[in-house]
Amino acid sequence: MSRIESANTEYMVANELPGSDRRFSRHPIIYTTAIVRKIVWLILIAALATAGWFAWALLTPVAPSGQVFVMLHPGYSTRRIAAELKANGIIRSEDAFILWHYFRRRRSLKAGEYLFEKPANIIDIQKRLRRGDVYFHTIVVPEGFTMFDIARAIEAAGLGPADDFLKVAQSDTALIADLAPGAQSLEGYLFPDTYQFSRMMSMQEMAAAMVKQFRQVAAQIGLSAPTNAGVEATRDIPLPLQTKVTMASIVEKETAVAEERPLVASVYYNRLAKKGALDADPSIIYAEQLAGTYTGALHHDDMRFNSPYNTYTHAGLPPGPIANPGKSALEAAMHPAQSNYYYFVADAAGHHRFARTIEEHNKNVAAYRRAMRGQ
Repeated sequence: MSRIESANTEYMVANELPGSDRRFSRHPIIYTTAIVRKIVWLILIAALATAGWFAWALLTPVAPSGQVFVMLHPGYSTRRIAAELKANGIIRSEDAFILWHYFRRRRSLKAGEYLFEKPANIIDIQKRLRRGDVYFHTIVVPEGFTMFDIARAIEAAGLGPADDFLKVAQSDTALIADLAPGAQSLEGYLFPDTYQFSRMMSMQEMAAAMVKQFRQVAAQIGLSAPTNAGVEATRDIPLPLQTKVTMASIVEKETAVAEERPLVASVYYNRLAKKGALDADPSIIYAEQLAGTYTGALHHDDMRFNSPYNTYTHAGLPPGPIANPGKSALEAAMHPAQSNYYYFVADAAGHHRFARTIEEHNKNVAAYRRAMRGQ
């Protein structure tokens, strides 16, 4: 190989090998300082452009188009997460998201449903995903809601089909096996409260959260252990927990006035002591809801509806609770008032009038009808 020098340029020329064919000889490769400088500048410009792009994609906030919910399921890779965020207009670049996650030593990004409604850059978004700042849906379960009502509330919140929750409520009785052996559903034990559920939760987990809340309240008011409440009224041994919950559910559906509940409970305990029918209208409504025939109002013929939950045609308590009672109704079932009342009727003002005899009760009913006609 020979060296050729000039004032401005130095280059190397490869000598031909003896006997070699010119067609296969290597062409001379010339490296000049000008070309090297250009290459260096191009690399530097490319690096600066890449760094600028990365900084722009990483640091520039992206404003979502309103409220955007994104579901990131367990098992999603970083690339899949980036693709979901990009598809929903949350980030500008999937590559920038992946690179930043790599630079951050691949810290875990939590699965869940996320709400994006404010401008944020990739750094802020990854901080949220690492914290697991998932979105929770608020479910309000008022006192007296049935499992059918709760199922509809869950569906309305976008947490899943109502039928899916009902299947759990009607079958997963193992959750209350120690509280209510032989229970046919979770009715009565889905405690009324305000809950925060995510879409990553299963229907079983939601039902379990409500049962857990029931257990906590039951322990607070001493419902877990047998008491003497109602013994005198029922002339029986201390009532099982399931009996008290069933009574509380009837009381809950009969009146929304907390101070009346012990009196209402006393009426039903007095009827039980006489081994008579409870004649509780809400029990018929619930029977028809179970059968899927309830139309929104009761009629005289409904009093003969064929169901063990019909307390007009079957003496004693129904087979189980007819709603989910709150703390006040549970306490009323545990500690009923001591009274001689056997009847009560609404007074058109949101309260009730109580009576000891059927004659007195009929007068109260007549007064109620007059008041309703006068409205």
